[in-house]
Amino acid sequence: MANNGNPAHGLLEGKTAMIYGGGGAIGGAVAKAFAAEGAMLHLAGRTESTLQKVARDIEKAGGRAETAVVDALNEEQVDAFVDRVARKSESIDVSFNLISYGDIQQPLMEIDVDDFTFPITVATRTHFLTTRAAATHMIKQGSGVVLMFGGSGPQTLPGLGGFKVALDALEGLRRQWAIELGPHGVRVVTMVTGGIIETIPWQAEGRAEIEEGIKKASLLNRTTTLEDVGSAACFIASDKAAAVTNATVNISSGAIPDY
Repeated sequence: MANNGNPAHGLLEGKTAMIYGGGGAIGGAVAKAFAAEGAMLHLAGRTESTLQKVARDIEKAGGRAETAVVDALNEEQVDAFVDRVARKSESIDVSFNLISYGDIQQPLMEIDVDDFTFPITVATRTHFLTTRAAATHMIKQGSGVVLMFGGSGPQTLPGLGGFKVALDALEGLRRQWAIELGPHGVRVVTMVTGGIIETIPWQAEGRAEIEEGIKKASLLNRTTTLEDVGSAACFIASDKAAAVTNATVNISSGAIPDY
């Protein structure tokens, strides 16, 4: 979806986008893709240095980005951040929450109950807070896009602890937000990838096995990349996808079946 450095004709020209977890690998990739398509970026996260690095990269490429240290689980901080963005901008057009959930992946018979419920609580709380804060302004303007990341489905794997359950809960939350915000012109969409090899730390235990599993599950001679995520997110967030809401956009290279 990149426009070769010419944001004047980008898919997101004139739009304001907020990205939580904007200093992470996925958040940074999406932010750079949004900026290349003309969006003004507001990056939120807990680590200023990583946010600043992404912002500098965006600005070097001719884009626009501001940063803010925000705990996306803190109601007051989230509301204050969104209100500040609203005061600076003509509209709030996109809210994309990409924070991690701190999940511990173990078999259910072995995992501690607090470790099991932790990612479920984190995922639902942060997406509730960030969506509500954005929707407060989107409802007034009669438009906006809320993006969620992770997706779900009937398939799963053993040993995931509460992670898959957290993704299932997010799909339920997405449906609820979509049906309540739809009459106000606000779209809510989930993206699902099935795993991105670039985001796996080199020192991660079992990295080779995880990478092989992602490759094996793909129906194509490739796996989903960070660039794929950015490109798809740009389309979903744009007016080209104006009829898409209450849906999961599957860019898993066929690894996750839609049934």
